[in-house]
Amino acid sequence: MAYKITDKCISCGACAAECPVGCISQGDERFEIDASACIGCGTCAGVCPTGAPEEE
Repeated sequence: MAYKITDKCISCGACAAECPVGCISQGDERFEIDASACIGCGTCAGVCPTGAPEEE
């Protein structure tokens, strides 16, 4: 199951730096996850200081 980044994102980039498949990038308002590339590992949720990544 893919993850999505909610509006709790503070654009710190911690998730993108740790993503093992590189599917997270800076969007207009917050970081975004490419759901088609996300492997659902949860690494992003584990490193996020605000808990912004959530399972879809």
